[in-house]
This record gives sequence, structure tokens and C-alpha cells, in this order.
Amino acid sequence: MRKHYLDNIRWATVLLVGLYHVIYIYNGVAVFGVIGPFTEVQYQDGFLYLCSPWFMLLLFIVAGISSRLYLEKHTIKEFIKSRTTKLLVPSTIGVFIFGWAQGYISMKMSNAFETLPDNIPIVIKYIIMSLSGIGVLWFAQLLWLFSMLLAIVKKFEKGKLFDHTKNINIILLILLVIPVFLSGLVLNTPMVTVYRFGYYGMGFFLGYFVFAHEEVIDRLVKYRYFLIAAAAVFGTVFTVLRFGQNYGEAPCYNCVEAVAFAWAMCLAVFAGFKKWFNKSNKLTQFMIKRSFGFYVLHYLALSSAAYVLHTYTQLPPVAMYLITGIATFAGGFLLNEIISRIPIIRWCVLGIKKEKENVR
Repeated sequence: MRKHYLDNIRWATVLLVGLYHVIYIYNGVAVFGVIGPFTEVQYQDGFLYLCSPWFMLLLFIVAGISSRLYLEKHTIKEFIKSRTTKLLVPSTIGVFIFGWAQGYISMKMSNAFETLPDNIPIVIKYIIMSLSGIGVLWFAQLLWLFSMLLAIVKKFEKGKLFDHTKNINIILLILLVIPVFLSGLVLNTPMVTVYRFGYYGMGFFLGYFVFAHEEVIDRLVKYRYFLIAAAAVFGTVFTVLRFGQNYGEAPCYNCVEAVAFAWAMCLAVFAGFKKWFNKSNKLTQFMIKRSFGFYVLHYLALSSAAYVLHTYTQLPPVAMYLITGIATFAGGFLLNEIISRIPIIRWCVLGIKKEKENVR
């Protein structure tokens, strides 16, 4: 049977990422690729602290579970081919086919064109814009890398480790926060801080070896209220203690309270969705088929709207947030509908070979 709660976690988290970016682009602490704040202190930025530590970790855990389910019915060769088409192609070839548009907007927002030499060749400028437009595709790049590492592990690991994690109890599930915390201290790139190889890699492989067991998820369901309460407490503590700091950089993003909040929230989401959202309907089917495309394309619609509003209008902040939000969701889904129907381009940007196919 299909695990509908996994599908629902995936698309619901992707929508949360979209809302997060609406607040993020006007935030007052993270300065890369944003418009910037309206006022010196913005309490609405607290929403970013309540999302940033956990929602991408959750997506990597879900990806690990999905990889396990896929490999139960497909060969390693099929797995490599599938993940390369759906992840590596959009995050490499797609960057040069479509990413230049995002790069152009990002460079306009940061006034980067003013720092380029006047005589720079157009080809070099195009490459710079394309690489500046990687944006949200860092997720696909890391996920492809972890998938290739898993393919190697799969050749040597014959299922013994997976069998031993089936009966892991709630105490040990909670204590997994320790290796998650330790992994967050290593393999972090110094400049582009979203590339947290240790932290997200740990999440991916825990998804594959631990959370792919339905018995483990059912065990979390029994403690759902405790996990939700713990997530609420840790989230409040993290936000209050770290508000005003850059939550996307060390030491904030890998501090004890951030990781404790992230882990409690991931466990709570699995428990809650398995209990209350393990269902399918027309809305969920619609979102499942379009969530990856929305993820890839929403930031272009968002940043374009924010840049135009900031440059050419003097609207109040509430109006800026509202219009940017509408542009994000309407534009993200509209771009997906258009690009998914254009031969070759849909393969380059979204990893779709045929019109009837869609990235899950």
C-alpha cells in the first residue's frame, strides 16, 4: 500500500518552504539574495526561526524513506538512472537552461552587476548569472549525491542493518538526536551554508535505515502528543534565545537548541501525519504531481515580484508580503504547468521525459 502520509508530508513541506521564502526575502538577518527588511526589528521573522532548523532535514528523511521503498521494487541501476534524471539534470543542465533568469534577478537585488568589469565577455556574464541562479536546487544536488552514496552502500549492505532497526524503541528514537547533532558539526561549507553534508546526509540515511520501517512510525504515533509538545517547547526556546542572530549560519544553525527543536519537530510531523493525514484525495494527488516543479520554480516568481515591488513601488509592508505571496504560489504553479509541457526544456529543468510524466 502507498504511504499517503509521506506524500502529504512532502508537498505540505514544500508549500511551507514557499511561505518561508516570502518572509525570508524581506528578512533582517540573512542578507544573501534578499531584498532586506522594512524595519530594524521585524517580529514576523520569528516564523523563519520556527521553520529553518527542521523543514529541509525532514525532506531529506522523507527522501531516504522513499529511496528505500523505490529500491524494494527496482534495481540499483534503475535507481541511479531515475535519481540522475530527476535530480542531477535539473540542478546542472537546468541551471544553464533556465537558472540564468533566477541569477539575473538575484544579481540585480544584490547590485552584483555594478561590481562586474564593463568589458566582461557576454559568455562569462551568462555563466556567472547561471551559477548565481542555482538557488533552491542545492537540495537536488545534495540529494543526488546522497543517492549515489546509497547506491554504493546498497551493493555491500545486504539488509542486516535495516533489519536491526525495526524494533528501535521511542527512547532510542529520541536519542538519535545525538548523532544528528554531531553530524551537524562537520562537513559544512564555509561560504554557501546550505550545503550541510553531514547534517542532511545523516537525515537521509536515517530515513533509509530507520524511518522506512512502518513499525517505527507507528511507535511515534503512540507518543504524538508528547512529541508535539516537545517540539513546541524547543521551538519557543530556540526562537527566543536566538532571535536576531543569523539562523542560517554557525553557531546558530547547529546549536543544541536548534537541533533539539529540529529533531523533535521531525518526529512530531511523522507521528501527526501518520495519524491524521494518511489519506488521499483530488487535492493531494494534484499537489503530489506538482510539488517538485513548484519547489524548483517558485523562487523565480517570488524574487521577481519582490524586486519589482521594491524597485518601482512604495507599498506598505503588508501589501508587499501579500502580493509577493500571491506571485509565489500562482507563479510557481503556472511556471510548472508551462515548462512541464515544453519538450526537451521540461527534461532539462524538471527532469520530465514525457508530458504525461511528472516528478514525485
